[in-house]
Amino acid sequence: MLTMGPRGTKDILPKDIANWRYIENVIRDTCRLFDYEEIRTPIFEHTELFLRGIGSTTDVVEKEMYTFTDRGDRSITLRPENTAAVVRSYLENKLYAETVPSKLFYIGPMFRYDRPQAGRYRQFHQFGVEAIGAASPMIDAEVILLAVQILNTLGLKDLTLQLNSVGCPTCRKAYRDRLQAFLEEKKEGLCEDCRSRFDRNPMRILDCKNEKCQALTVGAPEIADCLCDDCQTHFTAVQQILTAAEVSFILNPRLVRGLDYYTKTAFEVQYAPLGAQSAVCGGGRYDGLVEECGGKPTPGIGFAIGIERVLLALEKQDLLPKNEPSLDAFVMLLQKGAEVEGMKVVTALRKNGFSAEIDFAGRSLKAQMKQANRQNARYSILLGEDEIKNNIVTIKNMQTGEQKQGTIEDMLTSMKSED
Repeated sequence: MLTMGPRGTKDILPKDIANWRYIENVIRDTCRLFDYEEIRTPIFEHTELFLRGIGSTTDVVEKEMYTFTDRGDRSITLRPENTAAVVRSYLENKLYAETVPSKLFYIGPMFRYDRPQAGRYRQFHQFGVEAIGAASPMIDAEVILLAVQILNTLGLKDLTLQLNSVGCPTCRKAYRDRLQAFLEEKKEGLCEDCRSRFDRNPMRILDCKNEKCQALTVGAPEIADCLCDDCQTHFTAVQQILTAAEVSFILNPRLVRGLDYYTKTAFEVQYAPLGAQSAVCGGGRYDGLVEECGGKPTPGIGFAIGIERVLLALEKQDLLPKNEPSLDAFVMLLQKGAEVEGMKVVTALRKNGFSAEIDFAGRSLKAQMKQANRQNARYSILLGEDEIKNNIVTIKNMQTGEQKQGTIEDMLTSMKSED
């Protein structure tokens, strides 16, 4: 049906754009404070980038990617996330030869073939940051502090920062063995997805939302008991820095995130009233990703915030700004044949920095006045027979009702003096 968009997509209407700009402005202002610069990557990439970067055992790669063959017989995928694309750009454009670490942020649409529900769309929008090139726990803490400051600046309350370490490949192997041993006798009771994860990536079983799987993993060994000295020292330092910065958090040993590239620090910011889609922000360290994408071993960390989910949280807490449409001036044509003079006036207003509208429909004065009120116009500019004959305009202050006449130059001077 041509009058409906594809399932899982949503139009962002003019009345909603101000809310998006509000969030984006907070994001850009905060990123400036932390010295992160914007990067914009293509909406589609070679499929191999996501197969290697995200991991072939993830739900994103196995079930959710929009992949197609282009006319050059190349496999292309609409980006389901942006970290792999930023890493590809980092390598291709040799950003590693510039400031270390590279501190980047992005805002844009992502695409996943997922089951649409509140806060989850097939085309959705993410803001994210990537800090590539630093292994220090200080950068982990900074990235988390950046996310927290954005959400705090937006005024969101009742948020929970959850923290875990998923270790490095060395300590994760020991944990994998312990987890598989624990789950061996329970394997047949797991959902189909988790049974397939048992050999390939058993840690993902802890992230399953199936209630039966959650029950079967109660009492599972925790990765904290398997962390090597380096991972434990790193994770302790991250916690100490966050505590010193007066940021509260809870340790969640089941937090493993959904992508294969995570190492060491993993975190989420959750807003429970959103239910199943409670995570408004998630991220972590990915020290093996740059190498997986063809570069030298390079540490990195980042996060992504779902803008649609943040909008839902702001709406639930009644924190969205009250955006009333406003206009500096509405030019009203009181007779036929006034179109040329009317466009002359509206053009002069716009050239001098005033937002201005004019009646295009030949409506009555009453109807034009209603339209000016609907658009919260500060002034109405009237052009009738006398005004055109004497090369003047009548300007009316829509709040006080005061009217005066003068040339276009007089009108502009008067409006500027009252700004």
